[in-house]
Amino acid sequence: MKKNVVFFEVRGGSDKGKDGYRPDTMPMVDALKSKGYDAEVIFFEVGKKDEIYEYVKNNAIAYVSRINPGNLKEENEYFDMLRKLCKDGIIPMPHPDAMIGYGAKDALVHLNDTPLVPKDTYAYYDIQTFKENFPKTLAKGQRVLKQNRGSTGEGIWRVQLLHPLSKPVDSLPLDTEIKCTEAKDNHTEIRKLGEFMDFCEQYITGENGMLVDMTFLPRIVEGEIRLLMLYDKPVNVVHKKPAEGGDNFSATLFSGAKYRYDDPSLWKDLVSTFLSEIPMIKQKLGNYDLPLIWTADFILDTDKDGKDKYVLGEINCSCVGFTSQLELAPKVADEIIAIIERAKK
Repeated sequence: MKKNVVFFEVRGGSDKGKDGYRPDTMPMVDALKSKGYDAEVIFFEVGKKDEIYEYVKNNAIAYVSRINPGNLKEENEYFDMLRKLCKDGIIPMPHPDAMIGYGAKDALVHLNDTPLVPKDTYAYYDIQTFKENFPKTLAKGQRVLKQNRGSTGEGIWRVQLLHPLSKPVDSLPLDTEIKCTEAKDNHTEIRKLGEFMDFCEQYITGENGMLVDMTFLPRIVEGEIRLLMLYDKPVNVVHKKPAEGGDNFSATLFSGAKYRYDDPSLWKDLVSTFLSEIPMIKQKLGNYDLPLIWTADFILDTDKDGKDKYVLGEINCSCVGFTSQLELAPKVADEIIAIIERAKK
C-alpha cells in the first residue's frame, strides 16, 4: 500500500510563516513521518495542475488540502483537479464538494428544518428575491446578513431599525432608516433600507455569490462558542466574547473579541447535542465523509421554556488552522492514518 500523503498549499498569503508554509502544515508532515508514513507539501499552481495531478495520482494515497480559499483565485480549477484525484481513488481530506457543502454560508439553509438552525433562515441567490424578501424579514425583527465570500467578519451585517415601528407591518418601505453594523470591526452606519440593499447587491453577483439572512440572536454578547473538530472528535472549545459596548456583535480577534480555550468536557450539553446531530448534518450536506479538521460556531439562545439552547451560526472546513495549538499535530496525524485505513478496508 502506498503510504505517501500530499499536503496542498498555495504560495503567498497572510497565513504563511517565514518558511513559506502555513505554520501548522510541517508539524503534521513531521508527525506523519514519525509514524511511518511519507508526507510532502505541494504548492498548487494552475499552470502546473496537469503535472501535479499526474504526480499525485501516481505517488500518493491521500491528500490534505491546506489552501485558504481567499488565497486562490483559481479555486474552481483546483477543485476540478481534486475531483479527478478522488475519482482515481486518492483519499480526500476533505472532498472538494464537502468543502463547498460545509463551508458555504447556505449550509445553514440546508439545516433550517433541524433543531440546530432557526426556520426563518434564508439564502438569496438573485437580487430580485433578496429585495422582495428582506424588507419582510426585517419587519419582524433584527437580522444578520452574511455574504458567502470574505472572512474575518467582512460582509456580515447586523441590521436593525433606527426607530421602532409604531405598529406591526408585513414589509418595510425602502426609505426606512436602519442601523447596519459590520462584524469586521463593529463599525455602524445609518442608511436607508433601499440604499443598503443596493449596496448588498455586490455580495450576490459574481461567482458563488449569495446572501444568507437569519435572525439576530442578542445573546451573542455572551459569546460565540466554537467547537474545533478533528473528524468526529471535539478537540477543544473556543469561547469568543465580543468587545463590550454599542452594537458590537463580532467575535473576531480583529474586532476586539476575547478568546478563551476550554476543554470539551466543560461544554457537555453542547458537545453531546452536536455529536448526536452529526449523522444528520452529514446527510443534509451531501453525504460526503466528514472533513479532517473543521469547526462549528454556536450562539446561545433561549427556548420557549426559558432554558438555554445552542443555535448553529456557521461551519468552516476549507482550511481550519491550529497554529496556536501545534501540539495537536500528532493527533491529526493519527486521524489521517485512521481515515486512510478505514478507506482501504
